[in-house]
Amino acid sequence: MYFEEIVLEETHIRLTSDIDGDDLKRYIHSLRRDLKNHIFTHNDFSNALSPLEAPEGDLPDIVLRMYESSAFADVGPMACVAGTISEMSLEYLIAKGSSYSIVENGGDIALVNDRKLLCGIYSNNEILGNDIAFEIRKRSKPLGICTSSAKIGHSISFGDADSVTVIGRSASLCDGLATRIANDVIGDTSEDKVSNALECCDNFREFFDGALIICGDNVGTVGRLPRIVETNEFDVNVLGK
Repeated sequence: MYFEEIVLEETHIRLTSDIDGDDLKRYIHSLRRDLKNHIFTHNDFSNALSPLEAPEGDLPDIVLRMYESSAFADVGPMACVAGTISEMSLEYLIAKGSSYSIVENGGDIALVNDRKLLCGIYSNNEILGNDIAFEIRKRSKPLGICTSSAKIGHSISFGDADSVTVIGRSASLCDGLATRIANDVIGDTSEDKVSNALECCDNFREFFDGALIICGDNVGTVGRLPRIVETNEFDVNVLGK
């Protein structure tokens, strides 16, 4: 098994793969170059908090995907950046022949797994702790597992979630949806906050498989989630410590 940590400015990848990923760093560098060039000529792209209309003409794949995912998730394009880089990096590895790769970028994960794996749920919640995990059955198609939190990490969140984890076919879209749902973890009590977030989920159900919302002493779920097990042995965490 091949392991690598790739750090390029704000991008912090932890890679586990069944193939050599030596050249992945060059690919990620090219993605970041395309993104930075677009931001240089479209200043609103980097600070918008709501979707933008994609400009006419040819756009780099990473930029186009971020426009599309943010439009579906009702967030600004940069809310999808980490998941998009994870997703495109995984596609690159699959094209090279990988059937088992985990690309974790600041807690936003894209994976394909030909064997069972455990994905730890790191929310730092006082009641649940950090010794629970999703049991991901073996699969041949990519899966996105992305998390937003008001308590951990550097992403902007307007809610009060310990964590909101969204699972679906696209890590790019799940990244944006986790941000959008986490923004609605608001209310007077933790029960109200989770209830409001679950109502938000209803507006986006066609775009994801399942979501887990953790806030204080309340937990909410919607859709189809992998089995949750108690363990402290993880193949990857949904939020990096």
